Amino acid sequence: MIEVELVATALATGAAPGLPGTSRGVIDDLHAALREAVRRRLGGGGNGVPGGYGVRVLDAYETDPDVWWTRLLQVLTASGTDMDEEILTAARNVLRADRRTGHITVAAVGS
Repeated sequence: MIEVELVATALATGAAPGLPGTSRGVIDDLHAALREAVRRRLGGGGNGVPGGYGVRVLDAYETDPDVWWTRLLQVLTASGTDMDEEILTAARNVLRADRRTGHITVAAVGS
């Protein structure tokens, strides 16, 4: 899995319903931190991605990951998210916490 796919999968995983109580709270907190870091990165624009457009794609992705997967990968790549250690660490933390709860994502969203 390449870095932008890692981030997109973590965003979809953290937003997915179905985890009980405490597990859900931990993942919600980690997901919120990831989402905020990605929003800051996309909101600044630059690298050919208008700030508002990137944030709109992020918001749309969370409502329908299958439809917006490719477009999200494009804006994440164009904004340099794949080289942002804060975002990559946050994405890994979401996926690690999700795996610990026994709620394992078998296939990447959109594949």
